[in-house]
Amino acid sequence: MNRRTALLAPLALIALTLPAVAAPIPLADLSAYLNTISSVRTDFTQVNSDGSVVLGKLFIQRPGRVRFEYAPPDKSLVLASSGNVAIFDAKSNQPPEQYPLRRTPLSLILADKINLGKAKMVMGHKEVDNTTRVIAQDPEHPEYGTIELVFTASPVTLRQWIITDDVGQQTTVILGDLTTGKGFAPGFFNIKDEIERRQN
Repeated sequence: MNRRTALLAPLALIALTLPAVAAPIPLADLSAYLNTISSVRTDFTQVNSDGSVVLGKLFIQRPGRVRFEYAPPDKSLVLASSGNVAIFDAKSNQPPEQYPLRRTPLSLILADKINLGKAKMVMGHKEVDNTTRVIAQDPEHPEYGTIELVFTASPVTLRQWIITDDVGQQTTVILGDLTTGKGFAPGFFNIKDEIERRQN
């Protein structure tokens, strides 16, 4: 064994003993998976920026519709449809607070066609503890905040997301088992209908 081989041998041995670094699920595969989802029902656990934890049920109908039903004692409701988000505060008799859906990063996964490979949309894409994590933002409005999507493989499944708003506060939504492919009753996501129901 020459001197050079003797010096390189220990390095080769170290390389053989190091664990292989898993590659993240490709963005094209993640986009394809998300585009196959038309409707979702699941339980969720929400961890707010102040550390408080609330439970509830989540319903998604792509494109553009979502319903967060918070469990007692909260009983609040968040609806998104027709390009708007409405937050119904169970403790208030006032009309819901409303703002455009496009101002929240959640709009990225509620879009009609999801393309995580779009230029400047993805800020991070990596493998962490057997999950693939993708940090994305609206490339035209980065000031609206970011969403970090967490997936597992075999099969590809969305497990949670973390929304960071424009002032840096984070909200984590951890998903339960996903039930897909079941439709919803007319008006289930309708903000106007919900306002009328609460006024009666």
